[in-house]
Amino acid sequence: MTRTLRIGLTGGIASGKSAAVGVFAALGVPVLDTDVIAREVVEPGQPGLARIVAEFGEGILGRDGRLDRAALRARVFSDTDARHQLEAMLHPAIWAGLERQSATAGGPYQVFVIPLLVESGAMDAVDRVLVVDCATETQVRRLRERDGETEASARAMLAAQASREDRLAAADDVLDNDGTPEELRGKIAALDRFYRVIAAAGD
Repeated sequence: MTRTLRIGLTGGIASGKSAAVGVFAALGVPVLDTDVIAREVVEPGQPGLARIVAEFGEGILGRDGRLDRAALRARVFSDTDARHQLEAMLHPAIWAGLERQSATAGGPYQVFVIPLLVESGAMDAVDRVLVVDCATETQVRRLRERDGETEASARAMLAAQASREDRLAAADDVLDNDGTPEELRGKIAALDRFYRVIAAAGD
């Protein structure tokens, strides 16, 4: 039997990745989220946190000894070298955690949620790239309504990520999420059937 089919789910901020993930999970598909794993590898006592403190100092810790994410973001946001250094420290641990979870998750296929899949150039780690897509104006509206961002701050957040065009160019499958939740569920149900066929053919 070959390795379980891996679907790399990605998309820009406020594109609706969480909503899509929820539908896949409801269909009984194992969902492995790199953001969740990234939080686990910097818990107190984990080597990842020790490495970050050694590099960036104890100022990135809160009073409880846990990582102060806001302080770390402020430290690396405008410093490209520091951000790359942080990624180099954490990515191996995140991928190792992803592989461990994948080995025991089972399922007809697995969805790997990797928000920065295109930016990190890790497309080879998955079998198919699924991009959750919507219009830029939809993202801006959602960021303003959901997070209280100004239009300027919302557009700045979008500009800091891979472009919509770059993500779509990397996609094997595109999930248009400009419609209603019901429409999204219908599209994912069709993708689920498609992925199950591909997975069965690879067994």
